[in-house]
Amino acid sequence: MSQALQAIHIHIRGIVQGVGFRPFVYALALRYHINGWVLNNSSGVEIAAEASQEALAAFQSALIAELPPLAQIDNLDVHQIKPSGFEQFTIKHSEAQAGNFVPISPDVSICEDCLHELFDPTDRRYRYPFINCTNCGPRFTIIKDIPYDRPKTTMEEFPLCPDCQGQYEDPLNRRFHAQPVACEVCGPQVYYVEQGVTIATGEDAIQLARSLLKRGKILAVKGLGGFHIACDAANQATVAALRERKRRSDKPFALMAFSPEIIAKYVHLTKAENDLLASRKRPIVLLEKKSEDNNLSPMIAPKQTTLGFMLPYTPLHYLLLEPAAGFPEVLVMTSGNLSEEPIAYHDQEAIQRLSPLVDGFLMHDRPIHMRVDDSVSRIVDGQEYLYR
Repeated sequence: MSQALQAIHIHIRGIVQGVGFRPFVYALALRYHINGWVLNNSSGVEIAAEASQEALAAFQSALIAELPPLAQIDNLDVHQIKPSGFEQFTIKHSEAQAGNFVPISPDVSICEDCLHELFDPTDRRYRYPFINCTNCGPRFTIIKDIPYDRPKTTMEEFPLCPDCQGQYEDPLNRRFHAQPVACEVCGPQVYYVEQGVTIATGEDAIQLARSLLKRGKILAVKGLGGFHIACDAANQATVAALRERKRRSDKPFALMAFSPEIIAKYVHLTKAENDLLASRKRPIVLLEKKSEDNNLSPMIAPKQTTLGFMLPYTPLHYLLLEPAAGFPEVLVMTSGNLSEEPIAYHDQEAIQRLSPLVDGFLMHDRPIHMRVDDSVSRIVDGQEYLYR
């Protein structure tokens, strides 16, 4: 004899948008044979669920126990409702509600799956600088309004191609309802600019940018939340020129390297520091120098015993810093501004403000809606201490 049908309504508040929460709920509903729906609204996520009492209890437990890695539940409210006789479980269109607010996930560094695909010649997103999925990529910097759906982000101007649309709609795909999903066919593109003129696009643009850095020149790079200024950290003359152009007499420059192994050549690196470097938030981590005689310019951090290193956190960073003979293994990666000014993040503003500082621009056409600078952390007595 089948158990009596029961129904519940669940309202969840917290970081539950932009973190793959609705696909997670959908997958749990399939597992426990739940019918009903899930939707985003301006205050969080709502769920209507119908099944046996046993199935609903298991479903609720799994919601908490198996939370997606980027999600955070602050409040979960459950109450009984009258069954409606749903025949399946669906993801409903989002609803806007005046006066409500829901936290949005910060941007997340590229995940291991996407990083593998980025360098896999057989993958259709091979070397695509904006590869992402439900578990990584831009969030906070591209959202214009809530609820978090593609039309309310800066990705609205990039309609999905059939292949990306298929992945977006496939509940078993990790790009199911990943709002920034895109590919070379339908997504944002990278381009290289010198003296206000676009010289190259795509892979050619990246290679021109790398060539500029190899020649000891200074490059502006558009990232997730604004522009960086990059140069060869071992080139004394270039670092000195950057200090003069930025009017930054002695404040340390941040550094970026392709891997922890490269970073460990220059600084002491504990497990806690390595874990922080490689964490999803990818902060600049202050690390104790191994030696002053380390081939890096002493003008990077004058009179300091530490260097501020970070790992790449976007696909474009990984393509730009890809190890190769003759290419700098450590780059200065400082904020794109004059000293004490806010970081540049709009394209034309960046070209106008940064042209006196740099010799070329590695740009892309995905708009940044919210300006965000890199955070700075340090491990003190085994605990993270946040400076910025």
